[in-house]
Amino acid sequence: MASQAVIEEPQVEVTAPRWSPATRIAFRFCVLYFCLYSLSTQIITTLIVIPNLDLPDPASLPPLRPIIGWTAAHLFHLAVTPTFFVETGSGDRPCDWVLIFCLLVLTIVGTILWSVFDRRRQSYAALRKWFWLFFRIALAGQMFTYGFAKVVPLQMPFPPLSRLLEPFGHFSPMGVLWYSIGASPAYEIFAGSAELLGGILLVIPRTRTLGALICIADMTQVFMLNMTYDVPVKILSFTLILLAILLVAPEFRSILNFFLLDRTAEPTAKTSLFRSLRANRIAAIAQVVFILWLLGTGAYGDRVAWKQYGGGVPQPALYGIWDVEQQTIDGQLHPPLLTDSSRWRRILFDSHDLIIFQGMDDKNVYDRVAIDARANTLTVTPRANPNAKSTFTYARPATDRLVLDGVMDGHKLHMELALYDRNKFLIVSRGFHWVNPGPFNR
Repeated sequence: MASQAVIEEPQVEVTAPRWSPATRIAFRFCVLYFCLYSLSTQIITTLIVIPNLDLPDPASLPPLRPIIGWTAAHLFHLAVTPTFFVETGSGDRPCDWVLIFCLLVLTIVGTILWSVFDRRRQSYAALRKWFWLFFRIALAGQMFTYGFAKVVPLQMPFPPLSRLLEPFGHFSPMGVLWYSIGASPAYEIFAGSAELLGGILLVIPRTRTLGALICIADMTQVFMLNMTYDVPVKILSFTLILLAILLVAPEFRSILNFFLLDRTAEPTAKTSLFRSLRANRIAAIAQVVFILWLLGTGAYGDRVAWKQYGGGVPQPALYGIWDVEQQTIDGQLHPPLLTDSSRWRRILFDSHDLIIFQGMDDKNVYDRVAIDARANTLTVTPRANPNAKSTFTYARPATDRLVLDGVMDGHKLHMELALYDRNKFLIVSRGFHWVNPGPFNR
């Protein structure tokens, strides 16, 4: 039964042995810290999946926001600006590090108080199975999120036209990693499949240890890439490693015996969530429904995103890299005040609403564009001055030829452009070869 695959089968309750004081203190600390971290970050928002609802960062809301703000200003003397909590795509912002500090302080204080008021308890075997269930689902949720984003693939896109023209030396370390993986969708899909595998095995009780070990391997690779390529997800990836290690900690002796000591790995005693068979079945069904909901919404959401802003978006009517062969301003081929920044070398159309002007100085200007394929016109809206719109008419005498005429900044412009063949880039056309007479390393 599917429900029996997601939750432990009812078993006889076994009297838990007395835990050592160090084990009890470690348990309290881990439960408090990972619960606080999960409730303060994207881990909890990932588990609350509601279509068409984007939940805010919990750390940007009370009571965490004032606590983080006060700590940042008074202990670390950081300027808490209005943008301090703004989502930037980085998980290593100053407020994120301050959050970790606050969580550690709260955890230490909470552990001390818990240890004082609950010092007579001999073990937390019953409590542990509930928290470990939550941690398994929390970790699996992150594996599903990042796994689907790679399987689609969406997280690392294939290098856009502007990146194909970018000199390699101008790439940031993160850009090198992002677009090298994006240039190989097969590898990105493989990496995402490994993350999905770890998450799926993690939520099945009989394979949860294997799933946690796979998660450790997956997240260790991710963490090392984040550290060596300066990807700002270092805190989260390292925390997920710790969370996976915490989940396999009860199985440590069996793992050690099996892999290193060549001894018999005794199965770890497992207990069901409830004493009642009916209650366990209801819990199993609830877990199955919830996991299927996470998988279904994750797959559907990323598939929709793929069609909206990923590789599944149709190309714009003028898609391509257009080399400017001739440009006249107010009827003059080379006006005396024409500078390298105002004279264009190329124009790129990579998406429906974006036009990129590349100057003779190789600097790019990114503006908004609206293309009307029926009227053969395009309207350019500068990002720096949205009110200064310019309208051009265009003609394509041939598939690889483009003529633009219009007025920009009070000057009449005429441009004749030629389409650059995208397949001339080796990263686009080289592909995969089973047989290689020699290394093709260029």
